[in-house]
Amino acid sequence: MRLTVAKQTYLSSFFSLKSWYILELSCTKFIYFFKMNKIIVSIVLAVILIVGINKITDVIFYVKKPEKSAYQVSSITTVASTTSVEESSANNGSGDIMALFASTNAAEGAKIFKKCAACHSISEGGGNKIGPALWGVLNRPIGSMSDYKYSKAMAAYGKKWSVKEMNGFLLKPKDWIKGTKMSYAGLKKAEDRAAIILYMNENTNSPLTLK
Repeated sequence: MRLTVAKQTYLSSFFSLKSWYILELSCTKFIYFFKMNKIIVSIVLAVILIVGINKITDVIFYVKKPEKSAYQVSSITTVASTTSVEESSANNGSGDIMALFASTNAAEGAKIFKKCAACHSISEGGGNKIGPALWGVLNRPIGSMSDYKYSKAMAAYGKKWSVKEMNGFLLKPKDWIKGTKMSYAGLKKAEDRAAIILYMNENTNSPLTLK
């Protein structure tokens, strides 16, 4: 009887331990499975978050692409052709100016020269100001006044102030002699340039025959 009871107690204890072991093993597997799932879920959420942020960023910072490129060959061609037209008009301008001398006079040129008087003197014996003195400027070598500091471009130009040179320079100084210090925008009207050249031609000891 006692043996049977002891046997039953032993068997009960054995099965209890086995049940506890099985339960513990199951719990361990469950925890491991849960941890693995947690890692997988974290990775999936991270991927979704990154993709979502990229999509939101694309929406916020979306820049519509222009239909046409801002830099086109046609625009370069247009600029080049415009420059060519300007240079061509200045190169042919001496002939036009010569024709305009008959329809204007030095008195008109004196009025226009008032725009230049702040930077240049034109009377005989007048000194340099911001720009060089212009007494006797026509037919004088460009950049040749010894007491005036010219820009390198002007000093190295190597031509004389002919009617053609003066007309082109008065039209657009910075385009005619690249690198000049003269900041004046220029005289757009050919009649004004003709008048001021006649005025310059009066303020010299060696006037040119212009009419």
